[in-house]
Amino acid sequence: MSRELRAIGAAISGGLDPLGTEFLRLRSSDIRRALGAIYTPPHIVEAMVEWAAAEPGPPPSRIVDPGSGSGRFLMLASRVFPEAQLIAAEIDPLAVQMLRANAAVAGFADRLAVHAGDYRTLELTPIEGRTLFIGNPPYVRHHQIRPEAKTWFAATARRYGLRASKLAGLHIHFFLRTRELVRPGDFGVFITASEWLDVNYGSVLRQLLADGLGGVALHMLEPSSNPFGDTMTTGTIACFRAGDRPRTLTVRSVASVDSLKPLTAGKPIPWSVVASTDRWSGLLRPVRMHQAGTAELGELFRVHRGQVTGCNAVWISGPEARRLPDRFLFPAITRAAELFAAGEILAKTNHLRRVIDLPADLSMLTDHERLAIDAFLDWAKQCQAHEAYVARNRSAWWSVGLRKPAPILCTYMARQAPAFVCNVAGARNVNISHGLYPREPMDDIMLGQFVRYLRRTVGTAEGRTYAAGLVKYEPSEVARLRIPIVFEPAEREAA
Repeated sequence: MSRELRAIGAAISGGLDPLGTEFLRLRSSDIRRALGAIYTPPHIVEAMVEWAAAEPGPPPSRIVDPGSGSGRFLMLASRVFPEAQLIAAEIDPLAVQMLRANAAVAGFADRLAVHAGDYRTLELTPIEGRTLFIGNPPYVRHHQIRPEAKTWFAATARRYGLRASKLAGLHIHFFLRTRELVRPGDFGVFITASEWLDVNYGSVLRQLLADGLGGVALHMLEPSSNPFGDTMTTGTIACFRAGDRPRTLTVRSVASVDSLKPLTAGKPIPWSVVASTDRWSGLLRPVRMHQAGTAELGELFRVHRGQVTGCNAVWISGPEARRLPDRFLFPAITRAAELFAAGEILAKTNHLRRVIDLPADLSMLTDHERLAIDAFLDWAKQCQAHEAYVARNRSAWWSVGLRKPAPILCTYMARQAPAFVCNVAGARNVNISHGLYPREPMDDIMLGQFVRYLRRTVGTAEGRTYAAGLVKYEPSEVARLRIPIVFEPAEREAA
């Protein structure tokens, strides 16, 4: 045996995963992303296995990893629970071979059964004792999930009285399959991306933890901790106990992976409060006290997301639109960077691209205009613009329907606090930003005061955090921001 092979064997025997590490280096992130192959760092694996070992009751007789990869969870769990049967579900043939190699060297191959396929098709035979479900369900977005799998998800959710969205990612499918497999007394701990805490399609998982899965604790790693290294994703650990949900859910926001242990730490919140809360990330962060003399922004402004064109490549003006009448070309914010660069005031539009917004009734056009527009629409049809979902649901597929310019614009998604900008230039905006429309008339001085206040006080805490600190502010989140009812004299004079 070569020195290199002996070194690899010694590393595996010592609890390391050199095969998985090399796999992550050799296989491109694009290929791994399609399978949701995001391997869990050792410190997170240790924290999760230690939580399982500390759970009250007898140790598990069986351990199931729903997306085992090279077997990082099972390698450690096999040592902590030396009598347990081990079951791995893994769809990637190469990962299965790595798992088998690790099991052979680490000495748990005789206790390991591998389901080389989709976890959603795994069946478990009844056993004496408890089953521990542990792992990192694969993170695959809905548009990469087969239609028949979405049909299974919807039908299965209905059996539990739940409404399932077809926008749900694969990790939520895996939680639902776990709900089918668990029996009273079983328990589990999964780490997933954090987005399900807030988004509508995560409501299935929130309801599962509130009921059948029996949520025990949630530990949300702050996005700045970058829990998965070079893979841009967030992380929340959910601990659950089937048929034995405690009266409270322990919640915690964790600043770094190094401070993750123990998973028993956190603040207990009554389940009566948790179950009635739509957005769970707010439970894990400190509550901001409302200052006297403030109101929700939505009381003073209507917040609308910018217009969805249905096909930006067609409706954001390019060379094919050069003959269109200028009166149908509207300077618009089409990139968040344009708002960040503007500062407090967007004073001009000459640097902005233009959005094409044709009238629904083309009979109003002159013959010369109609000739140019008909030629453009012929090209748009060649681009299948008329077949887009948005276009098919408009009164006229060619009429984008831009809103009037919003007096204040703000960014929708970024890896920093949102930018609020006075839209003095009257630019339109597409759906990469929001428009704030005063419910009552406001002059430029008052609008400027609100913009300065929002730029100074709004951070990332009120938004929805995604991979590597990417923060999204839906219109409802912007509307809930607190703003002053009346500004102090000094602020008015400064304006």
